[in-house]
Amino acid sequence: MSGRFLPSSRSILAGLSLLVLAGGAYVAARQTSTFAVAHIEIVGASPVVRRQVRHELAPLFGTSLLSLDGRSLEGRLEALPTVVSVGYDRAFPHTLRLTIVPETPVAVLHRGAETWLLSGRGRAVERIPPRTYPSLPRIWVPHATQVAAGEFVEPDGAGAAARALALAARFPARIATAAMARRELVLRLRSGLELRLGEPTDVRLKLAVARRALHGLPPGAAYLDISVPGRPVSGTEPSSLR
Repeated sequence: MSGRFLPSSRSILAGLSLLVLAGGAYVAARQTSTFAVAHIEIVGASPVVRRQVRHELAPLFGTSLLSLDGRSLEGRLEALPTVVSVGYDRAFPHTLRLTIVPETPVAVLHRGAETWLLSGRGRAVERIPPRTYPSLPRIWVPHATQVAAGEFVEPDGAGAAARALALAARFPARIATAAMARRELVLRLRSGLELRLGEPTDVRLKLAVARRALHGLPPGAAYLDISVPGRPVSGTEPSSLR
């Protein structure tokens, strides 16, 4: 009796025919202009970054959304110095939608006569003219330091300073410079006061402690040492840091 429930040869042939037709239609769609990319929509980035992304993806116009290699697309865009990550969506029939997470500049990096825009991840975004971005803190590195657009600076040096500045984005006092000296992080405020954070760990906690301690500093204080967050110490002895 079980044979009554088996598909007939005609049903099997019909099913196979449908699969072949569907496969053929898919291949044809990949190779024709049926789903060709005609529009690229970009959200989550500045006009400058959007232009960079469009320029990078210009070769995709006219290619099929079905043949789009998502991993290759992500790799190409994340290689741009201004892009952290990208998400994409095929909006059929002709639109490629992108969501960009851009690099966030937090400092100007000085290397000899060169100045670079540095992101909160410690990535060199682009070389910039001197004396631009005056509102951003400054970080100095030795002339021998290798700096290139899209590359990350030394993680234990300028990279650590950049990550700290990213966490200090909402700090109430303006920060003028950031430096790693003898493996300790120092932020100098525009007022001249130094915030000595010690090792670049628990930076968010140390900044929260500094925020509260600023209101109770004695007159003439030159530094606030918060390397031990539970025991902030102030003093009048300035350091030799830039």
